[in-house]
Amino acid sequence: MTSASPRVGLYDDPLFRAHDAGPGHPERPERLDALRRGLRASGLEDALVACPPRAAAHDELLRVHTEPHVAAVRATRGRTVRFDPDTQAGPRSYEAALLAAGSVADAVERVLDGRLDRAFCSVRPPGHHAEAARAMGFCLFNNVALGAAHALARGTRRVAVIDFDVHHGNGTQEAFYDDPRVLYVSSHAHPFYPGTGYASEVGRGEGRGFTVNLPLPFGCGDGEYARVYREVVVPVVAAYGPELLLVSVGFDPHRDDPLAPMRVTARGFAELAAACLDAARGRPAVFVLEGGYDLAGIADSAAKVVGVLCGGAADPVARPRGGPIDAVLESFRRELQPYWPAL
Repeated sequence: MTSASPRVGLYDDPLFRAHDAGPGHPERPERLDALRRGLRASGLEDALVACPPRAAAHDELLRVHTEPHVAAVRATRGRTVRFDPDTQAGPRSYEAALLAAGSVADAVERVLDGRLDRAFCSVRPPGHHAEAARAMGFCLFNNVALGAAHALARGTRRVAVIDFDVHHGNGTQEAFYDDPRVLYVSSHAHPFYPGTGYASEVGRGEGRGFTVNLPLPFGCGDGEYARVYREVVVPVVAAYGPELLLVSVGFDPHRDDPLAPMRVTARGFAELAAACLDAARGRPAVFVLEGGYDLAGIADSAAKVVGVLCGGAADPVARPRGGPIDAVLESFRRELQPYWPAL
């Protein structure tokens, strides 16, 4: 870090709330209002640098997505289009999706240039399920993948993406499955939507070993997550030595989330954020909102995560010894040690 107090940017915009996922959809504008409410209640807003988002350029989108996919999302302007039973674009969703992706690209530029140390992108629609040619899982463009591709285009040699959303980020994995310049690490409930993310999915060709999937059984809470991150994620990412860290922040492992089966609390999310930063060893970091659907859980958890980004300490989390998590961790080590001897 360049100063005792990290310079942390915040990306938010009213246009993100104009994305219409459909009546009664859990991915609703109030999620962002809850997040900001949590930051205000914790006195964090004044510590953040408000950063105006920009729209992603067409060539930036094409680093991850196909031309037909970009055209299909663009064609939703001014109307409502349903891509699948879960994923809808409303009249202004294309504009919001451009701004969400551009926010991450801009944050990447700022942290790599040294204008910020870290950033939090409070954006919607989310992105990590969007594949090269397919919108799915509430996602239109893959914000984090576009951010990673933007960093590579600027000459960054090693980017780490850590994804602690409760769902596997199939789109992010697809984007870099054969590329050793991006290490993708995902912890997620399994078996669960979207059905990918087996531990045996480790990459392809030159990228073999640079995809790290950590499928977790239902019911994991703060302690189980803390062990997985401290005993697997931190040593793997630290051994990789990224020049930039991107984090897909899903608050849906929260114990009160209506869509997911985990038991993480706000304290646990602070520990996850701290572990991610420890793994990156002081390198620039951009955190990007993905899922999370309990409004109180979002407010509390976001405040804890951003507090850690601003230099605060995470409260200690007890790590259980014995029980099912021991066998889970051992299975991860068996799968990953050929690629990551540090385990």
